Amino acid sequence: MPLLTLIIFTPLLGALLLALVPIREVKVLRAIALGFTLVTTLLGFLVWQGFDPGEAALQLTEVHPWFELPGALAANYSLGVDGISILLVALTAFLMPLVLISTTQAITTRVREFLIWMLIMEAGMLGVFLAADLFLFYVFWEVSLVPLYFMLGIWGGQKRLYATLKFFLFTLAGSLVMLIGAIALVYQAGTLDIAALTQWAGTESLSVQGWLFAAFALAFAIKVPLLPFHTWLPDAHTEAPTAGSVILAGVLLKMGTYGLLRFGIAMFPLAALEASTLFMILGAAGIVYGAFLAMAQTDVKRLIACSSVSHLGFVVLGMFALTSAGLRGSVLQMVNHGLSTGLLFLLIGMVYERRHSRELSDYGGIARVMPMFAFFFVFSVLSSVGLPGLNGFVGEWLILLGAFEASPVLTAVGVTGVVFGAVYLLRATRLMLFGEITSDQNRALTDLTGREIGLLTPICLLCLVIGVMPGPFIERTEASLEVIEQRLDAARDQQAAHAELERPAVPAEESAR
Repeated sequence: MPLLTLIIFTPLLGALLLALVPIREVKVLRAIALGFTLVTTLLGFLVWQGFDPGEAALQLTEVHPWFELPGALAANYSLGVDGISILLVALTAFLMPLVLISTTQAITTRVREFLIWMLIMEAGMLGVFLAADLFLFYVFWEVSLVPLYFMLGIWGGQKRLYATLKFFLFTLAGSLVMLIGAIALVYQAGTLDIAALTQWAGTESLSVQGWLFAAFALAFAIKVPLLPFHTWLPDAHTEAPTAGSVILAGVLLKMGTYGLLRFGIAMFPLAALEASTLFMILGAAGIVYGAFLAMAQTDVKRLIACSSVSHLGFVVLGMFALTSAGLRGSVLQMVNHGLSTGLLFLLIGMVYERRHSRELSDYGGIARVMPMFAFFFVFSVLSSVGLPGLNGFVGEWLILLGAFEASPVLTAVGVTGVVFGAVYLLRATRLMLFGEITSDQNRALTDLTGREIGLLTPICLLCLVIGVMPGPFIERTEASLEVIEQRLDAARDQQAAHAELERPAVPAEESAR
């Protein structure tokens, strides 16, 4: 059974059906969309179950001839899943139905179009993580970005046009840089197959790898976003509807970190070694700068958006430490950030629908009238700050452990982000939930409904499972990450040999002495 094709095209089939059916009843349209996402979730579970953690190569592969380009260069419809992508595929399939359920009250205009864009976005994101052909990867990359452009521009907040334009310009710049790098890479290697490109690139000199790495790394750094390309993210998060913020934080940003690992480190190991210190510095700076940005915010949604800059700095720090623990921690932390931050955005969306304000000063004491909301909010905050026993702790611990091997100084800078994270998130918790209720509007707030509790509970349970039993999640990344480590070791040997050749010869007389 072509599982990977089914998991990608099931949401597209749902989008096509929604576009064609003459039904106008909103509940029926929502049920159709939810049904297709639930089928996708089931297929994601089958992919998870069918994945062999001990196998490093792509699994469940599908390869079909697509078309030929000039110069006898063939583009194939080629799919596969490995330890780098399996967690992100599962995360996407897990989050999407929950996000769709969350839109019941929040999205009430042009519902059909919104659901269509959501399903197209899901297909694009899954395609990015499963594509084994570079041309196919680029197609899915662009497909996944277009829906957010329309979601921001149509269903966004008051400053949605500004945020949409900024998002468009940044992502367009990144896509064009990636396209140039991809063309140069394919022109030299003579293939579009990502595995073959990875093998070819690993044997090239530093000068060849360096320029290609720079093109891909810049595109993915914009998408992460990595300092100093972060400025589009707070605006996009703040103006996006809740569903858009959850998917942006949960999955779309991970396309950037996934690309850095798949195309930056794995494909160009020599260049990655040369650039590792720079990226670790940018990651550590992003941790601290993102935390300072978050502490300065009075809008709670913007605060959480700025926290993403800080948290994804951890991912980059651990990834470019290029150590065993750092790589494993960064892959796991991609999932952890998607769950914890997605949970926070869902909760802020729920309280915003009741209070119609995101200003921290407008709240205070609402734990008394919304005890269930307070429970889930505190849980999500503790998950985000890395409380032992919850998911955030495991990823951050592995990242800091791996980063310490590479740079104790930058790791010490990164550790401050843990402290700052606790400062701004616990401060927001105090201002929102505790103290005296000073507003009649806050006294009239209603607690979470059964639907909302049912929506939040699966995410909280998964956060708890990863925190208590991270083994099954880390094990699925082991074999593929070991291959990357081997490529890095070979690149280090190549570096050492090159340094030995460049070392000036010692005169025979001095050697004799």
